[in-house]
Parts: sequence; structure tokens; C-alpha cells
Amino acid sequence: MLAIWIIRIILIVVLTPIVGGLLAGFDRIISARVQGRKGPPLLQPFYDVLKLIKKENIEVNKTYKFYVYASLFFIILTAVIMLMGGDMLLAIFVLTLGAIFFAFGGYASQSPYSIIGAERELLQMMAYEPMVLITAAGLYMVSKSFFISDMISQAVPAIVYLPAVFVGFVYILTFKLRKSPFDLSLGHHAHQELVQGISTEYSGRELAIIEITHWYESIIALAFVYVFFATSNPISHVFAVLACLVVYFFEILVDNSTVRVKWQLALKSAWIVTGVVSVVNLMIVSFFKF
Repeated sequence: MLAIWIIRIILIVVLTPIVGGLLAGFDRIISARVQGRKGPPLLQPFYDVLKLIKKENIEVNKTYKFYVYASLFFIILTAVIMLMGGDMLLAIFVLTLGAIFFAFGGYASQSPYSIIGAERELLQMMAYEPMVLITAAGLYMVSKSFFISDMISQAVPAIVYLPAVFVGFVYILTFKLRKSPFDLSLGHHAHQELVQGISTEYSGRELAIIEITHWYESIIALAFVYVFFATSNPISHVFAVLACLVVYFFEILVDNSTVRVKWQLALKSAWIVTGVVSVVNLMIVSFFKF
């Protein structure tokens, strides 16, 4: 039994960034086609990471590198907890801890661009964290458990009871996937800014680690979407995966059809969606008996 658990954990740690990297390659291809270009090959993100690993590291100081590796550790731990069907609330707390360490890295580099990026990262967290917690609360109300294994073993998918919560989560998913119009702290496109925000002072292996961390984050974000559609029926898991792909494709289209908004609008809009749409949905669900 222990050996099976260890094998599952190893597979999650190894396969999650691979799938995340493939999604990043798919993202680049779709973005290029939307812009009328051919685009890079599907495996281009892996080529980029390998190239970064081989590059020379330029150290600003010893401290800022530690925060990047600490962030990766907690993000990997989050992926293991979620994909093993563990406690969603614990996964959210660990995920937040990883994001905080990443923000600390921006402050530690002492670059004005990185510091501004770190401040934007914290603003993003203030914007999306309430919605993430409400999502966990809604799923708990439906399944009477914070464990993901229990949430996906229900007879009826959570999306039936929590459609507004799902819409609200998809809204803040743009923050987590670092896409326009809410890619405040780290722009992946040249048209957004001349420097890379919080990752400005990183190079070589550390920049590769940041990219791999983002691959993990993408799968973690889509795992929340998966929980809304998966049930005890094995066929539902196929539809859950398709729902994840549709949501990701939608986020790509939004990313390529919008420009970055000011942080004030990002914060207000996320809180309005959280406070109005999702809270109303939870109030309605409270009248159901599960």
C-alpha cells in the first residue's frame, strides 16, 4: 500500500509539469493562430526551459534564489495534495504559501521592477484568494467534506448546484494563469511591458524554475475545474477533462483579446464577482439538503 502511494506521488511530481508544459505549448500555438502566425512547435516550452538551464546564472544576491525554490516546493506539495484527492483547504493554504514565497523573491532582489512586480503579486492574491476560499466552501456544502476524493465521488456533479461559483472561479482563474487582462505581476507577452515584472532579475536555472512552477500552477488551477464536473460515474471524468480543456481554451482567447487593466479595476471586479455572484449562490445552496 505504501509502495503504491509512493509511486503515485512520483508520477504526480514527474507528469504534472510535463502536462503543464504541453498546455503551455498549446497556448503558444493557439495564440499564434489567433494573431495570424504559424507559431512555435508544441514542445517549444521544454526547449526554452532546457536552454535556460544551460545558461549562466547572474546572481543579484543569495537570498532571492532561495524563495524561488521554496515556492516550487510548496507548489509541488499542493499538486500532490490535490491530485491524491487530499484536503482542498490544506491545498489552498499551501498554494498561498508558495505564492507568498514567490513574492518575497521579488522583494529580495531589490530591483525596483521586481519590487513593483512583487507588490502586484500580493494585490493579485488579495483579488483571487476570497473566491478560491468560497469555491472550497461551496464544494464542502455540496459534498460535506473538504477532501477532493469525496467531492468527486458524489452522484451529481457540483456544477449543478454551484454554477455561479464556477463562473466566479473561472473569472479569477485568469489571475492564477497569469493571463490578460489580469497578468499584473508577470507579463508573458512583449506588448505588455519592456521588463518581466517580478521575474526581471532572474536568469538561467532560476528562470527555468519559475516557468516549471507555472506549469504546476496551471494543472492545479484546472484541477479545481475538474472537481466541478467529476462524479462517481467514470464517464464524468472524461467530461471533466474536456471541461478543463474548454476553460483553458477560453482563457487563451481572453488573453489574446484583452489588454492589462489597472490593479484597482482588477481588485474591484474580482471582489464584486466574489461578493455578489458566488455569495448569492452559496446562500441558495444553503437551503438544499444533501
